Formats: sequence, structure tokens, C-alpha cells
Amino acid sequence: MTAVPPAAPSTAPPAGPAAFPLAFRIEELRRCSRRPALAPAPPGAVSLAMGEPDFPTPPPVIEAAVAALRAGKTHYADQKGLRELRAALAAGLPAHPGRTWTADDVVVTHGATAALAAVVLATVGPGDRVVIPEPAYSLYADLVVLAGGTVDFVPLAPDLHWDLDALAAALPGATMMIFSNPSNPTGIVHSEQELKALGALLDGSDVLVVSDEAYHRLVYPGHEATSALEIASLRDRTVYVQTFSKTYAMTGWRVGYLTGPREVVDAAAHVHRTLNGSLNTAVQYAALAALDLPDGVVDAMVDRYRQRRELVVAHLSGVPGLHLVPPEGAFYGFVRYDAGRSSEAVARELAERQVMVRAGAEYGPSGEGHIRISFAAADDDLRTGLARVVQHLGTARPR
Repeated sequence: MTAVPPAAPSTAPPAGPAAFPLAFRIEELRRCSRRPALAPAPPGAVSLAMGEPDFPTPPPVIEAAVAALRAGKTHYADQKGLRELRAALAAGLPAHPGRTWTADDVVVTHGATAALAAVVLATVGPGDRVVIPEPAYSLYADLVVLAGGTVDFVPLAPDLHWDLDALAAALPGATMMIFSNPSNPTGIVHSEQELKALGALLDGSDVLVVSDEAYHRLVYPGHEATSALEIASLRDRTVYVQTFSKTYAMTGWRVGYLTGPREVVDAAAHVHRTLNGSLNTAVQYAALAALDLPDGVVDAMVDRYRQRRELVVAHLSGVPGLHLVPPEGAFYGFVRYDAGRSSEAVARELAERQVMVRAGAEYGPSGEGHIRISFAAADDDLRTGLARVVQHLGTARPR
């Protein structure tokens, strides 16, 4: 063997910062994702962009967190979540003939975001196809890309409910279908009949259904929320994802949970503990307090959202150049406009006019030509923002 002499000291100037290679998955995510990095509205602007209740967290929830901290509840919790919290959540799940829900069927997560991530990363691999009826919450597609799967977008029907014929063509051979109900961004509530029709389409298949029901308490007169867990043909294949964020005005507390087939729950729990570790202990005691709130606390917030929904419909109905399918649930309006410009361009134009909205293209190919507005905003901000939207987009003007 020939010895290699030591290299001579370099006389070149020190190199600049290294250009570290990034993983293929993050590069692919950056290429595909349309999700913006959100920031507070600039001074003078109003935001109709955030999917966040503008109400304060109910005081008993805050007091429970403070009491837990004072009692020394500051150490690691069970990585699946406090058993008493999981037991309380299990007790509130829809009845399942042949199965008794227990604490072991529930995983408490770092918000619904982490629940969705845990399920997708636990069950989707390279080449697996995931059906997403769209427009849809943009996180779903991003998670599938991150897991290496293939997104199969299926456009909705003109009324923004599912196109069952299109789903029938797309579902065979899929690994998963993900949807929200009520829907972000459309505000549609998928009915019991729709869910039963989906169950019939999936009969005999092994497609996993992920039902994100974050807005289940925010449903307006004439419509009724039905959980996928209540549908006999879906309950054994459904992963149910839920959060405290929307119902209890607890977005910053980051408490969500999931349940479903035990093997999927256990796999998702493994992913969640790997990525997140234990959830904040005191916050879980706050979540327990939220479950004990009187129904009237949530009902009062829902009634305010109902009034704001009526305000949105009144402001936008009949305006030339703007088209809105009235929201049935959640707190979003998905507004189609006639102006021949991209939704991202329109969102920028509205931002220049001091109203922040979300570009429809973020939510899938069919979202182009739309903007999403949130009416989880103070009444005065909502009126101001709607007036600016109408002023800018109220007629289809050539540019």
C-alpha cells in the first residue's frame, strides 16, 4: 500500500457559508405547496384571512391551566395524552356497536395539525395515492407530498358538495381519502346521505378515510353535522381527527386528538411521540376543563358566527362579478369572482387595499378564480373588509 503524504496547508481564503443539501422531500414540498407563511395584518389593514376564532378562550379553561401549573403539573405526561383526558374524549365519541371506546383508542396530539401529520406519515408511503376532494384544506396535500405519496385531486360538484361519480372513478386502488366536514375552505356540510354514499363507494375496498371534523359544532340552521363515525359503512375504516381550537377558541393552546382503527391509532401514536414527544401537561388539564363547559358557552359563539354569516351573505349576494355558495358550517366564505386574474394576484391586490384574504388556488386546482374569506373576525372589521372586496371585485373589469 502506498502511503499518501499529508496535504499542504491551503493558502486559499476561507470559504463562505456552506450550501447544505436539503432532503428531496422538503424540496418537493416547497415546489408543490401553495400554503403561505401567515403573519399579522399590517397596520391599517383588516384580516379576513385567518381561520381563528376572535373570541377569548373561556375563563374556566385559563383558570384550569393556571391551577395545574401551581399544582406542579409541569412534568412529562403520558405520550398518548393524560389518561383522564383520553377517557373523557372516548366517552364523548359516537356509539360504536360492537366496540366500547376507551382511553386506549385516543391519542392526544399537538393540535389537529399533528394528528393529521401522524396519520398520514404512519399510513402513506412512496407511490401511495391519496384522494382529496377539492377545494380542500391545503395541509392535506402537503402532508401527502411530505410522506412521498401521490395526491389525486377530485373536483367538487358545482354546489361544492362531493361529485360522487368522480369519486367513484378515483377511489379504486387509493390508499386514503381525506376531507373536512364541515369544510375548510368552502363552508359546506357533507350530509348523512353523502357520507352513506361514500361508504357504498368504498364497500369491499381497504381505503382508509380520514375525517377532519374540526368545525363540527359550527353548523348553521337547516344543516346538521354528522360524524363519519356515525355511519355504519364508514366507522371501521375512519380515522376521526378533532381539535379544541375552533370549538373552544383555543387555537394557541394546541390540543387535538384522533381515534380510529386500533392498528392505525397505535401507529399514529408512535409517529406523534417521535416527532412531538409529550404534549404540554398543564394544557391538557385546560382541555379537560373545556370539556366541562356548559353548552351555552359554545352556543353563544356559534350564534355570533351565524350572525356574521348572514352579514357575509347579505353583503355579497347579488353583487355583479361575485358568487357565493352560502356557507352551511365553519366560518368561511369561498367566493368566486369574474375578474380574469389569478387568485394569488387578486389576494395581493386586496392586500394593497388593506384587506387580507386567502387565494383560492391554495386549496387545489379548482380553487383558482376564488378567494377565501373568514368571518371569524370582529363585526366592524368584517364590514370594512367586505366593502373593500366588493369595491375591488364587484364588477368584472378588464385589466
